[in-house]
Amino acid sequence: MNDHEWLAERFEENRSHLRAVAYRMLGSLSEADDAVQEAWLRLSRSGADEVENLGGWLTTVVGRVCLDQLRMRKARREDPLDVHVPEPLVSRPDALDPEHEALLADSVGLALLVVLETLTPVERLAFVLHDMFAVPFDEVAPLVDRTPAAARQLASRARRRVQGAAPAPDTDLARQREVVDAFLAASRGGDFEGLLAVLDPEVVLRADAGGAPDGLSKLVRGARAVVEQALTFSRFAPFARPALVNGTPGLVTAQGGQPLSVLGFTIAHGKIVEINILADLARLSRLDLSILDD
Repeated sequence: MNDHEWLAERFEENRSHLRAVAYRMLGSLSEADDAVQEAWLRLSRSGADEVENLGGWLTTVVGRVCLDQLRMRKARREDPLDVHVPEPLVSRPDALDPEHEALLADSVGLALLVVLETLTPVERLAFVLHDMFAVPFDEVAPLVDRTPAAARQLASRARRRVQGAAPAPDTDLARQREVVDAFLAASRGGDFEGLLAVLDPEVVLRADAGGAPDGLSKLVRGARAVVEQALTFSRFAPFARPALVNGTPGLVTAQGGQPLSVLGFTIAHGKIVEINILADLARLSRLDLSILDD
């Protein structure tokens, strides 16, 4: 085995971990894969002769690449998007795809990813690397051009925002599936009271249709307002099928082989507290939904 082959083998041993880091940083599996590939290119150019902890080195490289991506993303958006739903990980309803299982080892739902989108790039990096992957602040600090103490403050500020905004979901998947099935049945039947019964009074619905005409992307708060939106969904409900969305029960709608939307639900205390809908056809086209085919 030559040096290049040895390096490639070591990199492959770290790939799943690096994709998990990048997905939490970017909220997009396609962009995460690009970041991981960039890390490989940097490694193959520089070698690892003086690297004592290759896994740690690669983690910080991916972090730096993702930080650059977030900064460019922010610069491209002259007007920040009011509604943005990250790209979900969709698996069959009976079991996680093995690839997704590795990515979701620490459980990262769409609701959490939505909150991470509200952080500044440096806050997100400090929080993801330290709180989710236990990277010491001494290693985080150079990436954000801060002292370790300042990096700690970034993570602390991000942590408070995450804890205050991301609802803690129920853990019983069977019960969650019952709630989602009840939501779907009520939507199909135009059952106003049935929908109210499964929604938390303070439920939030977030729909991201990308560059579609005004009005399709929206943020709706409160059970009755969400019910009205859910009833408009009823015409698509016949095309909905169950799926796991970021490891929890959700729905995928597709017609004629064309995906129309992915719905992720956050359920707490037996009620739906958040619905995140990705209906951006351009981004949906990048998702592999063939695993749902019978």
